[in-house]
Amino acid sequence: MNTLRIVIVEDEAATARNLAHLLRCADDGITIITALSSVTDAVNWFNLNPDAYDLLFMDIRLADGVSFDIFKKAVISRPVIFVTAYNNYAIQAFKNNGIDYILKPFDEQEIQTALQKYKCLFLSGQKAPGTLQIGLLLEQINQLTRSYKKTFLVHFREKLVPVETVKIAWFYTANEIVYGHTTDDRQYIMEYTMEQLEQQLDPHLFFRANRQFIINRYTIAEVDFYFNGRLSIKVKPEPPERILISKARVPEFKSWMNS
Repeated sequence: MNTLRIVIVEDEAATARNLAHLLRCADDGITIITALSSVTDAVNWFNLNPDAYDLLFMDIRLADGVSFDIFKKAVISRPVIFVTAYNNYAIQAFKNNGIDYILKPFDEQEIQTALQKYKCLFLSGQKAPGTLQIGLLLEQINQLTRSYKKTFLVHFREKLVPVETVKIAWFYTANEIVYGHTTDDRQYIMEYTMEQLEQQLDPHLFFRANRQFIINRYTIAEVDFYFNGRLSIKVKPEPPERILISKARVPEFKSWMNS
C-alpha cells in the first residue's frame, strides 16, 4: 500500500495532535510529514518542499492571519481539506484547492469521510477539485453557512421574553421538560426537545454533554476527573445535578474545548 503523505496546518497544538491521531487511526498508510502553526512557517515550508506531500489538512484562522494568505505567497498544487471552527469561509475554501470543509469540533467519522472523498477524487484518476458535482458542492456550502439561533422567544409570567442564546449557560431536561438556564441565574421552559436544540445551536459554542445537558463553553468553570474515565464538568450558575461526560465522549469534549 502506498503511503499517503499529509501536512497539517493548525496553530492549536492540541488540535493538531488530535487530528494527527485520528488520521493515523483512519488509515495506517498515512504519514504525517509535518505540522505547521503559522502562515509564515507554512509559506516557508511549502516553498522549500513543493512536492513533499500529497494532501493538506488546513485550519483557516491562524495566529498570524488566515491560511488563504499562504496561497498568495506559495504555490500549493495539492488538494486541501479545510478544518475550522468558522463556517463563513466555505466558498473561498473551495476556490483554494479545497475538496472538503470540516467544522470543529470534528470526529473520526468526519475525518474518514474526508479521506474517502480524497481517494475517490484523486486516486481514481481524477485530477482536480472541479470534478465535484456542482449540485453536491452547493448543497454542502449551504449547510455549512447556515445561521444558528441567536435568540429564543420564551414564555415568562404571561409574557413573551427574548433571551439571547449566548446568555444561556446550559440547557437541561427533566421529566420530559427542557429548561434554559441563563448566566444571570434565570430559568425558562423551552419549547424544543434537546435534539431540536442541538440542530439550532452553534456547535462551537454549545456541547451536548449527555442526554440531560447541553452546555455553553463560556460557563465552564472547572473540569475534574471522575470515576471510570469520565469527566465532571462544573459550570456557573450551578445546575441541579452533576454534569458528567462519558469516557467514550471525553476525546470529543477535549477537542471541542481546545478548538
